Amino acid sequence: MRDPDPARAIRVWDPFVRVFHWTLASCVFLNFFVIDDGEILHEWIGYVASGLVGARIVWGFVGSRHARFADFLPTAAGIREHLRRMIRGEPDFHAGHNPLGAVMMLVLMALVLGLGVTGFMQTLDAFWGEEWLQELHATLASTLIGLAGLHAAAAVLMSHRERTNLIGAMLTGVKVRSQASRRR
Repeated sequence: MRDPDPARAIRVWDPFVRVFHWTLASCVFLNFFVIDDGEILHEWIGYVASGLVGARIVWGFVGSRHARFADFLPTAAGIREHLRRMIRGEPDFHAGHNPLGAVMMLVLMALVLGLGVTGFMQTLDAFWGEEWLQELHATLASTLIGLAGLHAAAAVLMSHRERTNLIGAMLTGVKVRSQASRRR
């Protein structure tokens, strides 16, 4: 397989980020749709998901360029500018996460950590059987699934809008911009 045109190909996601992304997505899918709540496997998958997020936070400070938070940490001004350009139909290419994608990534990771904490709390004698905690855990899980669906839909929409295969980039690590997206 030959490399894509280097003028259009940008190496973005390193192997750690890609493995993190797909492993975390698998953990979330399994725990929400496949494994029953309360099973020991559900707990361990939750701990794996929380550990993955912890590792990703560390990688956000020491990892490759586009994995670092400094490369994509969203600001209010950056979000406003990104939205303005999107509304006007202007190109707004970001090699890594765009500002809205960065916000989504941070929110999804926070939800996974919240699920890990509330799930762990349910195993403690002090919180065993507490209905409010079970409801909070379920609400966090439903919110995570809803936002993960929005995240996937946004990846498809932005791939079409930017003429860049974002899903492919999360598989290969390389973002390839079409000639049309470069001219816009």
